Amino acid sequence: MTEILAVCRHIDRDFPSGSDGRFVVLNDVGCEIRARDRIALSGPSGSGKTTLLHILGGLDRPTNGKIEWPSLGSIEQLRPRRIGFVFQSPSLFPALTAAQNVGLPAVLAGEDPSFDGKEAHTLLTRFGLGELADKLPEELSGGQAQRVAMVRALALRPPLILADEPTGQLDATTAQRLMDTVLQHIEGTPAALVIATHDRAVAARMSTHWTIEHGRLATPR
Repeated sequence: MTEILAVCRHIDRDFPSGSDGRFVVLNDVGCEIRARDRIALSGPSGSGKTTLLHILGGLDRPTNGKIEWPSLGSIEQLRPRRIGFVFQSPSLFPALTAAQNVGLPAVLAGEDPSFDGKEAHTLLTRFGLGELADKLPEELSGGQAQRVAMVRALALRPPLILADEPTGQLDATTAQRLMDTVLQHIEGTPAALVIATHDRAVAARMSTHWTIEHGRLATPR
């Protein structure tokens, strides 16, 4: 039986709005992510894609309902080893080089700090970013920084990768090259990939399509 990595049951997420109101972002969401899934999450801006990814990644808590990670452990164990997260903005640490940013998950996980040396350079080179290894985030374009953030998310080969618009700042050709490399990197592994995207070409690379609108999720399989 395929491992279940994450499961949402009747998830609601709302936030205060005005003096006594609530703004509903997610409404009765149910979904399941299994090993080797390739899922595209699409929907209009403001439909709840980012909020759902944050809950799946343990970065936010639902207002109602339940989220569990049966094969990954407790919420305290998820990052950086078991879930790799790519934020909508690159979120690189400004004082660290590209290679050091890629190596940071290994350091946080208590591994050999030298990971940010040769291994990080090797990963960046595989993604066509080797010449950026010693550059600081301020020296990178938005697209370059986002690609480095993707490499960082993959560095420890986590079982679940969640990516929020990872190609949003890339031209079509570069976006497809990035997807080529990401899919090649996880091919043959049990890793699952969930990508929130507006890019139809990126979504077409995934085997499963989820759609979300007004906080309601459809998950055909």
